[in-house]
Amino acid sequence: MLAYRHAFHAGNHADVLKHVTLVHVLRHMALKDKPYTLVDTHAGAGGYSLEGDYARKKGEYETGIARLWGAADLPPPLADYVDLVRAFNGGGALAQYPGSPALAQMLLRPADRLHLYERHPTDHRILAAFLAERPHTEVRLADGFAALARELPPPSRRGVVLIDPSYELKTDYAATLAALREALQRFATGTVIVWHPQLQLVEAAQLPRRLKAAAKDAPKGWLHATLHVCPPLEGGFGLTGSGVFVVNPPHTLHAALAQALPVLVQRLGQYPGARFALDHAGG
Repeated sequence: MLAYRHAFHAGNHADVLKHVTLVHVLRHMALKDKPYTLVDTHAGAGGYSLEGDYARKKGEYETGIARLWGAADLPPPLADYVDLVRAFNGGGALAQYPGSPALAQMLLRPADRLHLYERHPTDHRILAAFLAERPHTEVRLADGFAALARELPPPSRRGVVLIDPSYELKTDYAATLAALREALQRFATGTVIVWHPQLQLVEAAQLPRRLKAAAKDAPKGWLHATLHVCPPLEGGFGLTGSGVFVVNPPHTLHAALAQALPVLVQRLGQYPGARFALDHAGG
């Protein structure tokens, strides 16, 4: 949706869960010398000011990354992620938040390929300028869902696909499911990370079950983690939490999230019903 700007939500609880997962996956991919490709279907602007009007309008980062920022006792998966956010801020105060492309820039090696898709012209322009000097990088003003046909399989047969649309359009739910199916059909051994919102919508409730069905034959199985932090607003509206569904996950990811999720509930939970769930199959 061209009206959507992630700057309003940068650094919130959903970003924390998504990026803790992404950082661990990319760290794992770098353990082998062979290069890999990261395809981000909905890349955004790359990085975001937390002091600007967008971020301050709702202040969502205050119940997200800000609650982890000063902690000195985080488990390794969370400490690694927070250290990267600190590095993005130059070691100073929390004023900027790195989106997925910025985290990728910090973690990918020079030979690894970074292919990013964004449909909002302003965010695309910012992202293209931000990554202009990085080798093996493409930033396209295009539909990331449609891009998988040209992107997969990657040249090295090693790759990660990140699918995280805004879901402001209900059609994003069906498009996400179709994209996962296409990714696995074209590149069965690839790692696919799907972020999804927890909302009081039938489509949101059904998506995890449909993702699991689509990934039932994945060679390394799947992992599903959810973080529920707050009750819905009056009338049942509002984001109550989010989830990450990872197909062909690293074998270390379950243990990492088992460490991280209880701490995220404690730090980011906004009411007594805050909770997490973590399950997996195959692999």
